[in-house]
Amino acid sequence: MGSIVHWLENHLMPCPYKHYLGIDCPGCGMQRSIIELLKGNLWESIVTYPPLIPMAIMIIYLFLHLFFKFKRGAQIVKYMFIFVAIIVTINYISKLLIHH
Repeated sequence: MGSIVHWLENHLMPCPYKHYLGIDCPGCGMQRSIIELLKGNLWESIVTYPPLIPMAIMIIYLFLHLFFKFKRGAQIVKYMFIFVAIIVTINYISKLLIHH
């Protein structure tokens, strides 16, 4: 796992949004957050990109729903998506206000 994390750290994809506009995009920080999570640094991962954990839970639940066809699964996925979208939006606005 260490070699994968090391490779990921050295091959982060640049953000074209940040490159051309000079400001973070709503997803900026996700790659670093994933790396911190892979290192076992849960708190650092949350601080780096707060929407990551709820987003991962939503994706896992979505795939479980697609496989097992939960009775209210589609409705739950919809509410989870709204929750994640709100977290992404709050995180993005707070980054813009704090850094600029």
